[in-house]
Order: sequence, then C-alpha cells, then structure tokens
Amino acid sequence: MEHYYFDHNATTPVSREVFEAMAPMMTEIYGNASSIHYYGQTARGALDEARRQVAALLGATADEIVFTSCGTESDNLALFGAAQNAHAITTTVEHSAIRTTCGELGSVTFVRVDSRGLVDPEDIRKAIRRDTKLISVMHANNELGVIQPIEEIAKIAKEAAIPFHSDGVQAAGKIPVDVAKLGVDLYSISGHKLYAPKGVGALFVRKGTALHPMMFGGPHEHKMRAGTENVAGAVALGCAAEWLVKHGAVEAAREGQLRDRMERGILAAVPHSFVNGAGAPRTPNTSNIRFDGIDSESLLIALDMKGYAVSAGSACSAGVTEPSHVLTAIGLTKDQGRSSIRFSLGRSNTVEQVDGIIAAVAESVGHLRKLSPAYV
Repeated sequence: MEHYYFDHNATTPVSREVFEAMAPMMTEIYGNASSIHYYGQTARGALDEARRQVAALLGATADEIVFTSCGTESDNLALFGAAQNAHAITTTVEHSAIRTTCGELGSVTFVRVDSRGLVDPEDIRKAIRRDTKLISVMHANNELGVIQPIEEIAKIAKEAAIPFHSDGVQAAGKIPVDVAKLGVDLYSISGHKLYAPKGVGALFVRKGTALHPMMFGGPHEHKMRAGTENVAGAVALGCAAEWLVKHGAVEAAREGQLRDRMERGILAAVPHSFVNGAGAPRTPNTSNIRFDGIDSESLLIALDMKGYAVSAGSACSAGVTEPSHVLTAIGLTKDQGRSSIRFSLGRSNTVEQVDGIIAAVAESVGHLRKLSPAYV
C-alpha cells in the first residue's frame, strides 16, 4: 500500500539539494569554524554564506542572524533574553514553545483571539503595562494556519518602545517574510519545517535590540549563543532558505490550490464538516477541519490504515487527551476540539493524492459516524 504524507507542519523531509549541501560539511569541511587554520576558515566561510542565505529569506542582514538548535530555542532566547523576571504579552493560541516559556517569566498576559483565531491589535495595546518588556505574537498558527496582523502589532509595540518578537516557525517558507516590513525586532524560524534537518534553527535579532544570552562560554553567534557552531546544520538551513527565495512563491501557490481543492472536496462530500479558522488569512498549505460526531484519534487511525498521514494538532502535544488549546481558544467545545483534524500539505503532495484523501476522509467519517453515539 502506498503512503502519503499530509503532516508537513509537524516536520518536513530533508530535500535532496539540502542533503547534498550538508553532507560535505560532515565529511570534508569538518573544521571548527573558530579555528584559524585552513580547515577552520573553510568551515567559517560556509557558515558565513549560510548566514547570508538565511538573512536573504527574511529580508535581514547577515549580522542579525543567530543560529540555534531549533525554533524552541530561538523562542526561549527571545523571551528569556528580553523579558526574564518581567512582564510579557502573548496570545492564547501560541505554540507550547511560547506558552510554556512565558510561564517561566516574571508575569504574562495572554490576550484572547476571536472565533477565527485572530488577535485584535487593540487588545494587545490594552494589555501593555509599565513593566511590559516584550510582546510575542506568532506570525502563523501551527494548527489553523491563521496569519496574525503582525505589522499592526509591531507599530503598537514600537509606539510603546517595547521589543516585539514573532514566532515565525510556521510562516517562513509558506508566506513571504520581510522583517523590515513586518517591523519585528525578533523572529524565530526552524530548519525542519523548511526541508532542512531537525536540530537547527535561527533567530533574527534586529540591530540595537538588547538581548541577554541564555548560554555562556565562547563569543559565538555574536556573543548570543556560546558553543561550537553546527556548521552542517547551518549550511542545510541556508540551502533551504536559498531554495525558498528562488522557488517558494511558486510552490506556495501550488500548495494553496491543492489545499483549496481538498477543502472544497471534503466539505462537499462530508456533511457537518467545518473549516476551523475559515474567514481569516491563512498559510496556503494548512487546513484544520472539524467533523462533528467523530473522535479525531479514531479518524487519524482510519486514515493511516488507508495510507494517509495527518494529525490532530501540534506534534508537540501528541498523546495529550485534552483537546487543543488553540481550538478551545477559538470557542470550540471540548467535543468539537476532539473532532478536528489538521491537514498540512507540502512539496510531495499531488492532485491525485488530494483526491484520494478526500475519498478516504468521506469513507472513514461515514463509517465512524455509524458507530458513534455522539452523531445523530
């Protein structure tokens, strides 16, 4: 049986061009990038080029890019670096990398979103206090794909002279990102969401933004992250970024057409199905659909048995019995939250696969509803 992957928001495969760029960094150009000899300086050159490539993807300059181990570390560096023992503002739909980290700060205000998953910038303004040291609002939601009004929030933050961070892990590579236009001071990305390997990420730090490091030792990464650099990972992320600069817009449009085809097909074939986050701007590859009267775990298993990999939400919350905090934040009941599935498309998906998953969903939901006492 063939298997098809519709869970690209959880992780992506390493692309061939990224793998080919990364491999020599482990077998041929293996020097420590801080060494002054040939091997070290060759590695340093590759690291510098990767930094320029990532900067180009984000509309930044190379000296504003700090390489990290993942998006979570980038988020932690931004939050602890700017607001430890202070007040921060965020939203109720953030990824756990933000929500949990905020719980370790001095204090935090969680601003609510509407039924589409959008935060009102004026609610962010109202939450500002005298001791507020950071505002952090994700660019695109990992479960719904909903894109937040980052530019408007950035203007509010700037007026109040408060640094503004955005978790861009689910936005970069799916929609255009220009940190200058957005107005953010800090912006997180993760390699394994961009067809680079797990274990590498980056944080954009605008020039002049005060940030305290979390790791101490050598003066690596502009003195913001001590430790020998992961040159292979950085090169992989740089290559992935360069591919997106060249081809990202075309691929995003293709995935958007597939996503829309899938949504239309599922909604037409399955009664009492609803797109969570509908009516809000969304990333082109993401769809979260509620199927009243079924349990998402049962549907996940049924689709997996038919060869389709999807998810019930964030991979970082897998195994949690409670419904997604994102879905309850937009007003869904616990039962509605437990009946929702996330589909996230990527480069491998085709029209044939989309048509196949429409049929598989319709058949699976129909079967499960016959067995469900919750569906009449």
